[in-house]
Amino acid sequence: MTPRFAPFKIAPDLAKTLLDVEKALGAGGIEHGLGELVRLRASQINGCAMCIHMHATDARKNGESDMRIIMLDAWRESPLYTDRERAALAWTESLTNIKETGAADADYELVRSQFSEAEIVNLTVMIGAINLWNRLQIAARAVHSVQQTDRAAA
Repeated sequence: MTPRFAPFKIAPDLAKTLLDVEKALGAGGIEHGLGELVRLRASQINGCAMCIHMHATDARKNGESDMRIIMLDAWRESPLYTDRERAALAWTESLTNIKETGAADADYELVRSQFSEAEIVNLTVMIGAINLWNRLQIAARAVHSVQQTDRAAA
């Protein structure tokens, strides 16, 4: 895949603004590990290899198990996730697939059962932000780094 453009070289002020949003999200009360799962799940749905790579790597660096990362696509069928994580993941899927779901009331009620109103706003902005990052990276055809250990055996 050949990258199309380098958005942050072209628009550094925009990059700073997006990074400022991420900084504010980091101070917003959603635990870091949960944020990585949310970002990773949205990136899986959107098919953003750059963001999947980044958030799986960050999750591992911050103590997330390989099995929970591998099983994330099947979180509904796996006992590996807490009720709070399940609520956040359901809300992530609902908002990432908003055309199909319309931000379903059942998903909102689930997230409301586990999060305060302030946390719901923070989580909702987080989901919106990762969807924006996914679209930007996919449009730019951004390519994630590849380590020798990441390559398939010949």
